[in-house]
Parts: sequence; structure tokens; C-alpha cells
Amino acid sequence: MAEQTSPTTPAELPATMLAIDAPGGAASDPGSMVDVEIPTPVPHGHDLLVAVDAVSVNPVDVKNRGRAKKGDAPRVLGFDAVGRVVAVGEDARRFGVGDRVFYAGQVDRAGSDAQFQLVNENIVGAAPESLTDAEAAAVPLTAITAWEALFDRLRLDADSEGTLLVIGAAGGVGSLIIQFARALTRLTVIAVASRPESEEWVTRMGADHVVGRDFADAVREIAPGGVDYVFTSFTPGNIDAIAAVIRPRGEVVSIDETGGSIDALKGKSVTWHWELMFTRPIHEPDDDYQHELLTRVAGLLDAGKVSTTLTTTLSPLDAATLREAHALVETSRTIGKVVVTGPWGAE
Repeated sequence: MAEQTSPTTPAELPATMLAIDAPGGAASDPGSMVDVEIPTPVPHGHDLLVAVDAVSVNPVDVKNRGRAKKGDAPRVLGFDAVGRVVAVGEDARRFGVGDRVFYAGQVDRAGSDAQFQLVNENIVGAAPESLTDAEAAAVPLTAITAWEALFDRLRLDADSEGTLLVIGAAGGVGSLIIQFARALTRLTVIAVASRPESEEWVTRMGADHVVGRDFADAVREIAPGGVDYVFTSFTPGNIDAIAAVIRPRGEVVSIDETGGSIDALKGKSVTWHWELMFTRPIHEPDDDYQHELLTRVAGLLDAGKVSTTLTTTLSPLDAATLREAHALVETSRTIGKVVVTGPWGAE
């Protein structure tokens, strides 16, 4: 990673760029995501301007596409990217032109589904050297979410012991929850997986035990005194089961909505944590925690201590391919991550 170098000037960049507008609608609707040409943004302050080479699709992309209304101004989604820095703002110091980076971005700025994207250097890491663009693009959002869930919300560390139940274990975040727990703590990991292919995947990720969708009885056999921690990305319908298997004064961290009351947990004085990886970029833009986090994750990936969660790669980077990727993710049956790589525009 280089120190700041002389930025590419706006005059050296194309005046316009290709991007994917998401007016809304079903992924099967050709009008739900369309190719557009929009002005190329110019970096200021701590911004990096990144030429995007690969993006991944997350459930938040699917949700945001569905919430959009046709007729709005161009709306560029995308919360994971790998690319090369092509210009920097006047205050940027962490990266220079030509550096290969990866990041998850933030919800209050234009996303990564564009040839060029502005991103605050404080939430960017140097891309893992040993990974391809597709492999690296699968990681940032889910790694930040999993890391903050375990080490910020649950305050775990290398000496932490006990039992962790992972609900939604075969997804992008769940896969990294398992890997981080195995690599960086002393926890026993119980993964919830509902299909044979999911069971195989979470076992490969490092789960100590695998249980099915109706997990309460099986978990009680593994941890008769109750599990110490629960991570959940599929909370609706599982509150009673969580209440049944968690120990008194246990802790839960959730990344989705509950779908109802969590009163069933009150009797055991359970602590409930929310995790949203966009909180820091929105409310604490000067905080470099996510930069440091991604730097450490890149080191773990390059050292082989954790692995990419890439399972599906599509190309090229255009609206038709993004619609295909969204259709896969919104089934909620994908294992690992779906990534779309360049070149930009249909060949």
C-alpha cells in the first residue's frame, strides 16, 4: 500500500461512466435494473475514487432494490467492491493511485454498481494479495458484520470459551462468524443448516456441530446447560427456540429484524445486541476502525487462516447480470456469496 501520490486529475478521467440504475421491481423485470451513463464523480477530502473490478450482491442490495420506486433519479446500489484507486481527495493519506483495495461502502452514498465509486478511505482496506478480484469482493461487508458482531457486540477475544449457536450459518455472514470464531476464539460452534449442501458447507467452514432448522432439542443435547452466545440472521420464528436453548444471562446478536416480540428472553435476563455495519460510516466517519478491521482480515486471508466465501461468479458487469445475481440472492437459498466481475458492459 502506497502513501498518497499525486492524484489523477479530473481532466484525465472520463467525464461519464457506466452504472446500473435500480428503479425497483422484481429481479425478473428487465426494468428493475438498467444500464445508464452518469457523470464520473470527483474525490474530495478523504475520498478515494475507485475503478470497480468486481462486486458482490448482499441481501441488503435485494431489499434496497425492492424499496425503490420507479421514476426516482438514478439509484446505484452495491455494498462490496474490489478495485484500483484512480484518484484521491486532498486529505486522503492511506492509499495512492494504483493501489488495489476492497471495502463495503455505506448506505448514504452511491454504491459499487458503477465503473467508478467514491469511498471514504477510513472504511477501505488493501485487498488481499493472494485472492482474485472475485474472491476478495465476496468478503468485505460480511467480514465487517461478522467481526463487529463477535468482537464489538459480544466482546469476545482469544481467551473466550463457551458455546456459540449460529443461525443462518451457510450465508455470507454466518460463514465468516464460524471462521472467525474458530480462528480467533476458543468457542465451540454449533451451526444451523437445513439442507445437505448447507451442512457440508458449514462443516467446511469449521463448525463443530451441525443441527437442523428445528434445532432446540438437538442443541440441548449438545449444550445441556444452554449456549452462551447466539448469532442470528434468520430471527423471525426462532425467538422461542433461542429462549429454550440459551443459558441464563446469555447474549444474542442479530443482524435482521425480529419479526415480533423478544419478551420470551426476559425470564433468562438475556442481553440482545443489534449489529449494523453501516453505523460507523454514517455516524462516525472519522473512525478508522473498519480500515484496521479489513487490514487484519486481509492478513488472515493471505495467511490461510480464513477463506473466501465465494461460491458463484457471474460476468460481465451490467444490468442483466446484476438482475441474475439478485434473483439468486433473493431466494435465501444461496450458500456463501454471489459475485459479479468485469468487464464493464455487455460484450
